[in-house]
Amino acid sequence: MPLIMAVCVIVGILIGTFCANHFAGDRLQIINSGSSRLTNLLHVIDDQYVDAVDIDSLVDRSIPQILSELDPHSVYIPASEATQASDELKGSFSGIGIEFNIREDTIRVQNVIANGPSERAGLLAGDKIVSVDGKTFVGKDVTNEKAIKTLKGPEGSKIKVGVLRYGSKKEHIYEITRGNVVQHSITSTYMLNEETGYIKIRNFGENTFAEFLSSLAFLSQSNAKSLVIDLRDNTGGLLQAVVLMANEFLERDQLIVYTQGRKVAREDFRADGRGSYKNIPLVVLTNEISASASEIFAGAIQDNDRGTIIGRRSFGKGLVQQQIGFSDGSLLRLTVARYYTPSGRCIQKPYEPGKGAQYEEDLLQRYQNGEIYSADSIHNNGKAFKTSIGRTVYDGGGITPDIFVPEDTTSMTSYYKEAAMSGLILQYAFNYTDRNRNALKKYKDSESLDKYLKTLPLVEEFADFAESKGMQRRNLMIQKSHTLFERYIHSRIIYNMLNDNALMQYLNQDDKAIEEALRVFENGTSRPTLKTSFFLPCPADFRDNILYSGSCMC
Repeated sequence: MPLIMAVCVIVGILIGTFCANHFAGDRLQIINSGSSRLTNLLHVIDDQYVDAVDIDSLVDRSIPQILSELDPHSVYIPASEATQASDELKGSFSGIGIEFNIREDTIRVQNVIANGPSERAGLLAGDKIVSVDGKTFVGKDVTNEKAIKTLKGPEGSKIKVGVLRYGSKKEHIYEITRGNVVQHSITSTYMLNEETGYIKIRNFGENTFAEFLSSLAFLSQSNAKSLVIDLRDNTGGLLQAVVLMANEFLERDQLIVYTQGRKVAREDFRADGRGSYKNIPLVVLTNEISASASEIFAGAIQDNDRGTIIGRRSFGKGLVQQQIGFSDGSLLRLTVARYYTPSGRCIQKPYEPGKGAQYEEDLLQRYQNGEIYSADSIHNNGKAFKTSIGRTVYDGGGITPDIFVPEDTTSMTSYYKEAAMSGLILQYAFNYTDRNRNALKKYKDSESLDKYLKTLPLVEEFADFAESKGMQRRNLMIQKSHTLFERYIHSRIIYNMLNDNALMQYLNQDDKAIEEALRVFENGTSRPTLKTSFFLPCPADFRDNILYSGSCMC
């Protein structure tokens, strides 16, 4: 009997191995052989290559190439960048609490976060950080990445920074105890007029919903009877945050979004009916940068005919990433499913595996095709779907707004583009603020500060500054773009002296998308009907380079 049992076990193993290798295991065999080849290749390189090779670094550079053959949003994050990537969604991090940029090889403090470690230590906006822990920290090797890595650190740890302050040649040393620094998702909340509230959301993180409820409470106390939610330039974030936010506006069992993938079963996210703002008139603003979670929210509002979407077609990211951590601290964000709006459309724009550069050039193509300037240039080539009341919407490339607002190019010149893209306007505005902080301190809001700045020849001063930096002066172009220059310069000075809320109040005062939203509320047409159509109002302001300050936080 023992002999018979032993023979049976051996025969079973042989049969199982044969079946695994020749029938059900074809795909497994390919994966095993492929991974074995990669492992063997790394061993051979490490053992026999002519020069010494950092295998870890080689793997870090190779994995993104493999993922690029899948889709544009599956990414690998090395361990050195994982903490920063996670901080973006957590809504807080441990650091010294400043917003900075690097000009002329030197860290310049753009803003000191209120009640943060640096403010408690005595740092001021405009300070230049020239040393860290007794060692010089200036020069071309001081990059944003290096500065963030150096200035961030464990909560409770100490760091000494040497600072040069405007008007003083003496270096001042400040010891800062690193602490928890909050990154707010909502950058602006205020009343547009006596009845309309406004909320600007930068991204969707762990604290977004709590901040959103706080903003809604503030606006309710201000007697807001209608609401504008600004998702322009919001690139997305956490699914749970946007689901909670949409829940505030939808009726019980209305679908917000659903996800589905090859290995991921369909999962529906529905409103629970407990939202407190199911009846407030609502407008959502989007543009070509609005992506992912922003599109989920806009799609839920549009497909349920709950409010009006105003602006320009959104980015078109409808892929779901699952985050997987490796033992070395690195992260993999792998696409495992797709998002679908309530009507059933996937708003992911088309892509070809391995052609990431072409995918990234989509926004440039929109400019070249005229879509940013004309609603007639929007081509809906996707499949048609129906909203809850029967309006036609399309998949395959973002959320197309109910009311289109183009970008204004009437005052645009090549000189202005060069000045904006080169960063010279940012440099000039920061330098001006730094030189005149005492004079600017007495203006406590954007309106009074803007009024004062209009009495000064700032555009002409900028032209002189740009010329000193090697940019040829073009007087006719300066005159044509004078309003754009003034708007950009004033906005940066207002931001430097005040805050995000003041900046948005300044930018929104003549924003055409805001004007359209107010018109919709005035006409009582925020909830779409079958007669709702796309139309072309007056041009919008040129916002892009104003909002991208290029600053970092640590």
